[in-house]
Amino acid sequence: MGKKRIIKKSGRGLDQGRKERALSKAAKRRLEKGIFHVEATFNNTKCVLTDEKGNVVMSSSSGALGFSGARKSTPYAAAKVGELIGEKAMAIGLKEATVIIRGIGAGRESALRAFSGKGIQIKSIKDQTPVPHNGPRPPKARRV
Repeated sequence: MGKKRIIKKSGRGLDQGRKERALSKAAKRRLEKGIFHVEATFNNTKCVLTDEKGNVVMSSSSGALGFSGARKSTPYAAAKVGELIGEKAMAIGLKEATVIIRGIGAGRESALRAFSGKGIQIKSIKDQTPVPHNGPRPPKARRV
């Protein structure tokens, strides 16, 4: 019959190697103030740190940290992304940030809490979740 193959599934949680690689790619320029963007969808949580003009300094997502499938959209994964961006922000000297949150996913608040837990002063929090005025066209009626 042959040997039995054992397939190890990855994506069980935070991949430590990916976190270390993300921390090693810290930005070279110094930054005092910035804008922290959180996009929390049903499938993923993305965090972006920009300067005050809107130029991206660093970004990460729960998928980039090694979470896969349904684990990407959990508050734990979002907290790990916020923590990582917070650590990188402290390395470049960020002191205060305004926060813009988009989306209605589970990781909205946990990413923000983890980011502010790194000792960065939060100046203001804005919710810019896009709201449809009328939404897409509804599907055709079912014929039975």
